[in-house]
Order: sequence, then C-alpha cells, then structure tokens
Amino acid sequence: MRKQMMVIVLACAVLFAGCQQIPLDKYIPIPSGDDNFVSMEETPDLSYEVPVSTPGILINQLGYMPEDKKVAVFQGDELPAFFYVIDMESQNAVYTGFLEEQGYNQELEEYNSYGDFSELQTPGNYYIEAPVLGRSYSFSIGEDLYMDTFKEACRQYYYNRCGITLTTEYAGENARNACHIGKVMLKEDTSISLDVSGGWHQDEKGQKDVITAAQAMSVMLLAYELYEEAFTDDYGIPESGNGIPDILDEVKYEVEWMLKMQDKQTGEVYAGVSVYGSNNDASGKSADIYLEPSSVEAERAFAMALAKFSYLYQNYDTEYATYCLQAADRAWKHAELESSDESGTNKWKFAAAAELYRAAGQRSCHKYIEEFLSSEKNFYEQDEVILMGCVTYISTKQKVELTLCDRIMKMLMQQAEMISEDALSSPYLASVNSGQDNSRQLLTNIMYLMVVNHIIANYEYKAVIENHLHYLFGRNDMAVSYVDGFGENSYGRGEEGIGIMKQFDTDSKLVFMLSEVIYRSAG
Repeated sequence: MRKQMMVIVLACAVLFAGCQQIPLDKYIPIPSGDDNFVSMEETPDLSYEVPVSTPGILINQLGYMPEDKKVAVFQGDELPAFFYVIDMESQNAVYTGFLEEQGYNQELEEYNSYGDFSELQTPGNYYIEAPVLGRSYSFSIGEDLYMDTFKEACRQYYYNRCGITLTTEYAGENARNACHIGKVMLKEDTSISLDVSGGWHQDEKGQKDVITAAQAMSVMLLAYELYEEAFTDDYGIPESGNGIPDILDEVKYEVEWMLKMQDKQTGEVYAGVSVYGSNNDASGKSADIYLEPSSVEAERAFAMALAKFSYLYQNYDTEYATYCLQAADRAWKHAELESSDESGTNKWKFAAAAELYRAAGQRSCHKYIEEFLSSEKNFYEQDEVILMGCVTYISTKQKVELTLCDRIMKMLMQQAEMISEDALSSPYLASVNSGQDNSRQLLTNIMYLMVVNHIIANYEYKAVIENHLHYLFGRNDMAVSYVDGFGENSYGRGEEGIGIMKQFDTDSKLVFMLSEVIYRSAG
C-alpha cells in the first residue's frame, strides 16, 4: 500500500500542476410565556448505559444497499463456525455463512470473527442468528436506505431555527411558537441593545456562538461543494420548491443571523449570544441573555463562512452573494487591524484567507496562506477547519503556488493513509478506540478520507469510509447506532442520551458523511 501511495502522490503532483482549474434589554417572552424548547446540544452528551444483554453479532442496523460489501462482527468467548441470515417476514434462513476467525483482541479482551454475507442482495428485512450467540439486531437490504436519514440530518437545523414559528406542517413534533424575538443587551454596555434574532439554537438554552455556527455552516457547504448532486430542493422546509437546494436555503437562514452580528460600519463581529442561568429556574426568574463582545476569532470564522457561502450562492443570487462577500471582507479587515503583528499560526485566519482568496483574489490573503502552509506544526494538525482551508486552496481558479498544492496533497494522503491503517487494525474496521466518546474524531477522520477519495477515487479508501459508516450505525462494541432514532437500538429510542444527529456540530459532519453515500448511490 505504501508503494501505491507513492504512485498516487506522484500522479496527484501531475494532476495538480493545474490545480487552479479544479473545479440575535433581554428577549421579549413569547406569547405563551413558555421559553422551553427542544434543541440540539453544542457539547456532546453521548453517555450511554450499556444494556444488560448486548448482542454478540454486530451489524449496521440501518442496513446495506444490495451491492454493498456486508460483513458482521462476531464477539464472545466461544464463537461458532457458521451463521444464518434470517428473513424477518418468513422466518426462514436465506443465507448460510462461515466465520473467518480473527482470534483474541488484547485491547478489548474479547474474541472476534467476521462473517461475510455480501452475496445476499435481495431487498428485505433481516437479522443474523448463530449458535451460542443468538441473534443480532435487525437490518434491511435495499436501495435509498440512507435518504430518510440524510434528509432528517439536514432538517435538524430547521428544527433549531430561532425567532420564527415552526409549524406542524414542516416541523412535526418539533413545532413551537416563535422564540427570542426581542432585542438583546450588549454585555459590555447594557444601555445598548440590538436585534440579533434568528439563526440556529446551538443548545437547549438557545445560545448562539458565531465560531461554532461558522464551522457547522462551512462543513455543510463543503459537502454541497463536493457532492452537489446529493442535495435537492425537497427536504420539507418552507423554502422547498424554490429552485434552490434546501441546504443552501438553510445555511442562508444562519447567514442572515450572522449579518446581524456584524457592525456594518467597523466590520467587527459580536462573538455570540449567551444565556446565563436557566430559562425557567425555581424562582421563576428568567435567564439573563447578553450579546457577547466582538473577538478576532469570531471575525475570522465569520469571514470564512460568509466568503464560502458567497462563492457557492452566486449562481442563485449574485447581488446577495456579493453583499455577503463584502461583509466577509469587512470582518477580515477589522480582524487584521486588531492583530496586525500576529504570526501565521491561526487556523481560522488561514481558512478565511483561503475562502477570500478564492472568492475575490486578494493577494494579501495569499501571502498568509503561504505563511501558514510553511508551518509543519500547524499544517499536519488534523482539524476540519484546516482541512476546509486546504480543499478551498487547491480548488481555486485563482493563481496558486504549485508547490503548495503538492504539499497539501501529500498531507492529505498521509492523513488518509494513517486513518486507513488504524481502521484496518481495528476489530470493527474503524479508526476509533473502544467506546462511544470518540464519535467526533471518527467523523473528522471520515471527512479526510472522503476528501481524498473524491480527488483520487481510491477503492480502498471507499471501503474504509463504508466501514466507518457501519460502525456509526451499530457495528461497534456497544451494539448501538449513534444516529438518533435510526436503528433498532439507537440513541433516541429510550433514555440513553443524545446521539450525533442531535449534537450541533456533529450533525453537520453527519450531513457531510451521508452526502457521499447519497451521491454514490445516485451515480
């Protein structure tokens, strides 16, 4: 595989010789007087009490497309030699398979084996049964299995829209009255209040942070950029059917809030809206809500997200896209005034520079890009913000330094190779340690793999990506689907907490991951 990597790097160096051608006073209470609402969580809460009895046969509980490779993981002190796939309707065995023994796993202190049933391609609902181990959770085989999950992941941001009424027609059980529709006092000077309603709630208090928002927005925009055909105009939100992909409509709703967070004269960007105390404590006192002061980091994150949105939205509304780009430029310039002596070590500045350079060709931005990419310490840090900046740079039509393109490609290939090797050495074929607390890192790993696979279409990386997908949907040591409500034993089915779809930032990465699945199945 190392030899293969060298060949690929050389090929990419030739390919990228032309890389520029690749293509929210306090809130006014809502009329009902009820400030409670169900929302995403910004900070992961993936606590989960393991069931008394966990199946020893682990599968993707959502299922598999007919032609997918289908492998179950078997765990236990005693493992049988064979297994059966049972049709849930007829209760008949429709496939008999044999286990490939892997032996004892020292880290997990268990025996593991694999059972391949890829030959079974008939659509239906099934489970696996084996002597000693019993049965697995159920799963399906069929086309378009991930579409409902994908659309629901995208709709999470609609459910968390602030400042508007969510009707039953679009939000179902998430319907509620308009919330947080008044002005908010500036924390530094309470004599000043501003209307910064709108945007997305990031947790159950209704807090909204610019940096957190910008990162989630940019992840979804990158997914749209790479897998545009996966995003349609029929996700069941008010904007559906307007001729613009719903993902762009949803991000635009957040953009409108972001624009309210900027002083249009100076360009400075307020860092966020914070809620101190609970919405309804025992005394009945309302929570204190303030507008946080501006920060350089918020301005750079703002510039990154709005410049990226502007670039992708220009085909639908050039005037609005230009307005967003001008706002991004103002934020960038104000940040530069506040930190003119800073060295090239800031990932937000790098990503903002890359987006502004692609969208407007500013040479001052390119100078910082060169400075950042020269740093070994920062460049090889695995981080989705750095990743997004790199992808933007190698896909720009502006003039670029080919040595920087080659450097980026080598870094991406190195990261993809390390992730793949970690996955292949894991009994669950995913680059994550035992336990559920690593979902965020796993999703970041998938982003790196997907970017590289998008560029070079490597079969091995495709297989590793699929194995990570299977891990998230149940083929893990917890035998639980981390995607809320999807899978027989998933987060959202009981009192076990919140999964990755209900977390503000991880949901954007889930959208990213599933967009590739939808794109590939459609192609």
